Amino acid sequence: MHWGAAINEAEVIDALLALKVWAIVGLGNNPDRAAFGVAKLLQEKGHTIIPVYPRAEVVHGEIGYKVLSDISVQVDVVDCFVNSSLVGKIVDEAIAIGAKAVWLQLDVIDEEAVSRARAAGLLTVMNRCPAIEYQKR
Repeated sequence: MHWGAAINEAEVIDALLALKVWAIVGLGNNPDRAAFGVAKLLQEKGHTIIPVYPRAEVVHGEIGYKVLSDISVQVDVVDCFVNSSLVGKIVDEAIAIGAKAVWLQLDVIDEEAVSRARAAGLLTVMNRCPAIEYQKR
């Protein structure tokens, strides 16, 4: 597995799904939001989830944080449930905290942010959903 692998390749998706600690940006306590259900599935698959949301809510029993830089443990994957216009800042924060990967959810698209992440050595997935990817496996 080489860290320069192309975006969205099966081997990259598999590598991300094997990583354990997922910071989920945009995860609050609204059960109608996709992040809520995806986070629960990730937990059920054995991942540690860390909610990142302006209200820093406890979600699925996990303490939330307002921003990525407040998290005191090593984050493997930063999963982005934010508007495409906001994701560049989140990707830059993911790079700054030393995350191993960024996952941009369905309809979250920012080619420039993904290019920055890849240049910094992060694995990248864009416009995909981990819940859907798990169903394929």
